[in-house]
Amino acid sequence: MAKIVKPSLGDAWSAAAGLVARWLDRRERIDLLMELLPAGFAGAGRARCQHLVFGVVRHFGRIDAALGRLVAHPPRFATRAVLHVAAFELIEASADAGQPARIVHHAVERAKELASPAEARLVNAVVRRLAEILPGQRPPGPIAPAEALAEYFSHPPWLVRRWLLAFGAGATRGLLEWNQSTAPLIARWRDRSRPAAEWLRPTEWGGFYTVPPGRWADVGPLLESGSVYLQDPGTRLAVELLGPRGGEAVLDLCAAPGGKSLLIADALVTGRVVSVDLPDARIDRLKENLSRAGGVDVALVQADLLGRPAAILREHGLPAEYPAVLIDVPCSNTGVMRHRVDAKWRLQEGDFARHPRQQGALLAAAARLVAPGGRLVYSTCSVDPAENAGVVESFLGRHRGFALEKSVVAVPWVDRHDGAAAFLLRRA
Repeated sequence: MAKIVKPSLGDAWSAAAGLVARWLDRRERIDLLMELLPAGFAGAGRARCQHLVFGVVRHFGRIDAALGRLVAHPPRFATRAVLHVAAFELIEASADAGQPARIVHHAVERAKELASPAEARLVNAVVRRLAEILPGQRPPGPIAPAEALAEYFSHPPWLVRRWLLAFGAGATRGLLEWNQSTAPLIARWRDRSRPAAEWLRPTEWGGFYTVPPGRWADVGPLLESGSVYLQDPGTRLAVELLGPRGGEAVLDLCAAPGGKSLLIADALVTGRVVSVDLPDARIDRLKENLSRAGGVDVALVQADLLGRPAAILREHGLPAEYPAVLIDVPCSNTGVMRHRVDAKWRLQEGDFARHPRQQGALLAAAARLVAPGGRLVYSTCSVDPAENAGVVESFLGRHRGFALEKSVVAVPWVDRHDGAAAFLLRRA
């Protein structure tokens, strides 16, 4: 079993290799993996480490395929991690003829420290061959088969085949390219008392700004004060469709980590937000986000929506029915794979049957908490029709007291932000 290399401050490469070794061994969620870094490992060193780790995971399929053709028997995880990090560096290498040679030399020296001199000789031979293959490697042609697309763009072949059937060749290519690009840091400005900081770059979505590289030190204090919240513009769609009205009570189900609850609170200005989710590891993050809600009354309820949520709400002195309810259900994450780079490797083909069943049950449970004449928004961060329109159509077939008023589905290759879907349902 791989062990974490305890990085010295600033040793981003070794820290990344240690985290990659552990990911190759255990396939832990990458956001939880990054939390294993020491608290003092911050700033540019942490950013570089994350860039390398995310890059390896994002391009894992392409890297692993290349290594599989060069190495008959996979080495230890520590050595394998050195090879993967070096391979990612070669993928993003510039046209500078000397850069691949420097990457080879650096990988060999690190292998001596993190593995052994004998394994360093293997690293030397393999990375030299990778340096001939990876830099400047051209993508497959426009009519390439699913397997070729899957390898180059590092996605499971079954997922690429599914997308080709659902979206066609052009859209699938656009989605694959989008997922393989590095996401910019986007912040939503929340401070009503002053305009956004001048160094933030406006986007086409009102209130959302791109954070320029090198400004993290400026972002930190704004996050602490609550002036900004890091959030993709795709998250706004469900809240805009719900249309929170000042003074009303809004129920946010499956609320953790709380980005949409906070967006609802900011839209209300006055009123109440009741956020409900399971008592799991994300509750602390939800509590932290709700603490920044400003003048809006907020309540956090830890409950299983598939249990007895109405009774638990009453136990907390809260209503059991609401004029506005949002449920953002757990899903495949197929719309947010640019941010969640490991989601494609955790996803299984059977999930597209399992998820809609769970989503349908959650939507039905949410419907019981909507007041007569009230609004219910069902949302996902998936681009898959089975998790979106399929779930809503099935729900409407069994719940005649609800009608679909409006829907919006955003796809990254068209809308240029995370994929998301939202459906506004009205109770009679």
